[in-house]
Amino acid sequence: MPSSARSVARDAEANPAFRVAARAGYVANGILHLLIGGLVLAVGFGAAEDTDQTGAFRAVAALPLGALALGALAVGLVALGCWHLLQAVAPRGLSGWKRLARIAAEAPQGIVFVVIGAISASVAFGARPDAEQAAEDASEVALTLPIGGFLLGTVGLAVAGVGIGFGWMGLRRSFHNKVRLPDGVGGHVLSALAVGGFLAKGVALVIVGVLLVIAAVRIEPDTAGGLDGAVSALIALPAGPFLALLVGFGFLAYGVFTIFRARYARLDA
Repeated sequence: MPSSARSVARDAEANPAFRVAARAGYVANGILHLLIGGLVLAVGFGAAEDTDQTGAFRAVAALPLGALALGALAVGLVALGCWHLLQAVAPRGLSGWKRLARIAAEAPQGIVFVVIGAISASVAFGARPDAEQAAEDASEVALTLPIGGFLLGTVGLAVAGVGIGFGWMGLRRSFHNKVRLPDGVGGHVLSALAVGGFLAKGVALVIVGVLLVIAAVRIEPDTAGGLDGAVSALIALPAGPFLALLVGFGFLAYGVFTIFRARYARLDA
């Protein structure tokens, strides 16, 4: 049965139409990061905005034909999520720890993109979710469990670890393994955008992870939060607005890189 499932996954992975959908997913992900980057910049300049994915989706919903745009984003994000899930099981020649590492690297990304795509679709149909409140509510439920503090702290450490991984990927430029950037100035510009983008995402995720750990240690679910809480925590620091602007520009850079990644991604990796 497992080998049969992998065979089906490989057939789907090789389907040209599905690869086109996956590349469209990179465009959708890039647009989402551009929206978030713009919201973070607005907060850095003193506006009161929700800077997470749901805030971005609500901003799109307020535009003419916003529901249609959200539907398109949802399709692209779900397609990208399915691509990552296929990448977790489809590749040949992996066994043992290498296969487990591949699953650990790809499956969570796939799940996250599918969930974000579903949120985009729900907003298109009129829902108005609040990711920040949802994170606080989930933390409150977790902290009622006998080992809830340990679980929440573990999740926080994992999120911070992912953030460190993003930053390390940017510094080492290991994203080159996943894209075929063009030669010349264009390739260097995209590489520089990727470095800034990966670092910005890394900083944001580390802050989210730290907030979760603090919530677990202090038994304060209100301390926990998502990206919006991370930006608020950043703003509260000395030179916070300036740091928020750097993160906002970083998300814009990541968005531009991800849109171009639709063209240059190594889908045969």
